[in-house]
Amino acid sequence: MHESLTSLVQGFMYPNEVELQWSVLVVLYPYLTGLVAGAFILASLERVFRVEAVKPTYRLALLTALAFLIVAPLPLQLHLGHPERSLEMYLTPHTSSAMAMFGFVYLWYLMAVLVLEIWLDYRADIVTTARASKGLKRQLYRAMALWSDDLSEESRRLDDKVGYILTIIGIPSAFLLHGYVGFIFGSIKANPWWSTPLMPIVFLFSAIVSGIALVLLMYMATCVAKRVPIDMRCVDTIAKYLFYAFIIDFTLEGIDLLHRMYEADESFKSLDFMVKTKLFVSQILLQVIFGGLVPILLLAITQVVKLSEQARKAIYAVCGALTLVGILAMRWNVVIGGQLFSKSFLGYTTYKMDFATKEGLLPAILLMILPFVILAVLVKLLPPWQEAETE
Repeated sequence: MHESLTSLVQGFMYPNEVELQWSVLVVLYPYLTGLVAGAFILASLERVFRVEAVKPTYRLALLTALAFLIVAPLPLQLHLGHPERSLEMYLTPHTSSAMAMFGFVYLWYLMAVLVLEIWLDYRADIVTTARASKGLKRQLYRAMALWSDDLSEESRRLDDKVGYILTIIGIPSAFLLHGYVGFIFGSIKANPWWSTPLMPIVFLFSAIVSGIALVLLMYMATCVAKRVPIDMRCVDTIAKYLFYAFIIDFTLEGIDLLHRMYEADESFKSLDFMVKTKLFVSQILLQVIFGGLVPILLLAITQVVKLSEQARKAIYAVCGALTLVGILAMRWNVVIGGQLFSKSFLGYTTYKMDFATKEGLLPAILLMILPFVILAVLVKLLPPWQEAETE
């Protein structure tokens, strides 16, 4: 074995286990899809469950979900040796492949649910903008409205009715989108770190938590940027739902941990060693303490103690940021941590992340920035706060 590779190994490793097959890009894949699912679930609170308090974030949540959904498959495309071959999964469906069938789940959620719902919600605004514009801008908005010019009450009621139905369909679709990602990991029986029936559920609730935290931060940031007052009733309600979802997510992860400890099979000592050494910072510190316990405690304080608006804003901002870091650490621990130990449980390897390579840190940073660039363009075309300003 090459000397540079042997320096990464402790104990006994099979040659094909020394270098990790899934890199930081595969960490971003479940992280981005989770943000999509969580943002859509938050949007559905207003549309389906009539939680009027979160209405100021409804359109922003939909646009955020779309921006991140567009970027979500790009980490996998960069990871592939021949990304152009990914189109073959649509031409020759392979029903026994979880990854191949995920392409259809992704397209269904993107085109049949999310894009159509946003179009129906914005159609009247797009038509109004087209009528008030001239030249290229008028043609652009007419094309976005599919050259429809109908703003009658009947057409608006139809838009709202179909949009409501799509949101109802979108809720289980969002659950399927990210639950499917957890299913992909949980169905790999050969890896004891992943092979647990709770994996899809844990992934799903952590996705809801991260998406709600992202929209909360985005709403507060846009209010500050536009120099408009933050709707405290809105952010208080979002924080309350974030707190509830966080408790469920943290409880599920605790149940999974207790199950592993009680079962204590032949892999437990190896996993325990990793958590105490190689994954101590990412799992114990970032995921459990700073990304889990601290946000839950801070959010609990806001629920039981009457604090000033400024104090609550600061706590929500800190909780949102820590939550996003904690969920990213959770994805890192699942994807990277699940590859650091040998199948024989007799050795451990180390993940060396390059910087400016195809699967290095630089592409990962750019992929994390890209959804915000897309979101900025979407917000410019389809202002999410236009309705509030009109009112």
